[in-house]
Amino acid sequence: MKKSVFIKSLATIGATLLLAACGNGGNSDEGAGENTTIHIGASNTPHAEILEFAAPILEEEGYTLDITTYNDYVVPNVALEEGDLDANYFQHVPFFEAAVAENDYDFVNAGGIHLEPIGLFSQDYASLEELPDGATVLVSSNQPDWGRIIGIFQEAGLVSIDEGTDLTTATFDDITENPKNLQFEYENDPALMPTLYQQGEGDVVAINSNFAVDQDIDPLEDSIALESESSPYANIIAVRSEDAENPGILKLIEVLRSQEVQDYILETWNGAVVPVSE
Repeated sequence: MKKSVFIKSLATIGATLLLAACGNGGNSDEGAGENTTIHIGASNTPHAEILEFAAPILEEEGYTLDITTYNDYVVPNVALEEGDLDANYFQHVPFFEAAVAENDYDFVNAGGIHLEPIGLFSQDYASLEELPDGATVLVSSNQPDWGRIIGIFQEAGLVSIDEGTDLTTATFDDITENPKNLQFEYENDPALMPTLYQQGEGDVVAINSNFAVDQDIDPLEDSIALESESSPYANIIAVRSEDAENPGILKLIEVLRSQEVQDYILETWNGAVVPVSE
């Protein structure tokens, strides 16, 4: 029987270029009665795992998922723009909006699927309140995440920013009060943050949940602080504008937001990954 899911690493992306993404993929106008392929790029965890779970459900609707995995925050959007992918699933809303503005991508947000709370981790302290004066906080170089991290410290009463400052675009320069003189260092690759934590670097390390669970770090059990579930940083399906109403993309969103998939997300990650419905 033909497999419904094909997973390729970035190392084999050259093979992907041989696929007729527009002819056989989500860009097809064929109905669900004739099996069509949706070529989608995704981060390894949890995005690709969620897609793998959803694939058999989609196949019943006449759509096969062809999943290419990435450990990168740039290439999936380039591949989408160049037509090698029909959609990607790796980025949250502020990152998506910044990438579109910076690169003039003709993309749309097809819908939010889940939230990966950022967690703060420490080998030496059990809570943010225990942090000493001058504590070092290691943060990734991914600027769209900085406001999320500032928000966690702000909720803990350790920093303040001016009223009216938009956290989705805030930087550490926007901090106006920092009574413990926390030192934020932000020249680290996002994927390396779990390693820095495991090596005991810094007093606190901020790690995206997808990178944490990929390294067997449990955000709920191991973090000393976790981003609120009300965060606006939902991870989305991104597509080219021309495909916003494509039947395959609409069906993909419908399945990913189904109760079956939402239950899978909750049961698999125990709250470290949270489904969203908008």
